[in-house]
Amino acid sequence: MIEQEQHIKKTKHLRKMTQQRLKNIALYYLKRFDSSVANLRLVLQRRVNDYAYHVPDFAKSDAYDWIETILSDFMNVGYLNDSRYAEMKIKSYILAGKSVRYIQRKLKEKGIDENLTDQLITQQNFDPFDAAIKLARKRKIGPFNPNECLRKERRNKELAILVRAGFDYDVAVRVLDSTDY
Repeated sequence: MIEQEQHIKKTKHLRKMTQQRLKNIALYYLKRFDSSVANLRLVLQRRVNDYAYHVPDFAKSDAYDWIETILSDFMNVGYLNDSRYAEMKIKSYILAGKSVRYIQRKLKEKGIDENLTDQLITQQNFDPFDAAIKLARKRKIGPFNPNECLRKERRNKELAILVRAGFDYDVAVRVLDSTDY
């Protein structure tokens, strides 16, 4: 009897979903993570959908209206700013040695407009060669591979690493052939 009771899952007590609760969820999320407007919308919609799954008579359309109101309020106050978020992410991706394609894809996933992304990348004076060198240094490939014999044997694999990371073929070849870094 005791063993059976231990195997029974306890159901989680669901707190009622209200506009204030959604606002608190959003504030707590923003306290921990930076976010774009579209990303925060998805986070809140997932919470609403999860609640609606467990409470079938819950009106999701009302909650979606609350989400839009919350997002609008947060943008007016300055908690959410897609331009600021994108600029911060682009800087961190550039420092990490990411390619333009990678940056564009990641920001598109977060709901950032492609034109804004391109504009901000241009403002950062992005140099794909420098970014590819950072990746090569990090992965110890190309000129950063200490073993000269392995460099020649692994050239195609190292080239594939750079191309898969989103760098153009010409940039990848230039990095692998470079000696001054």
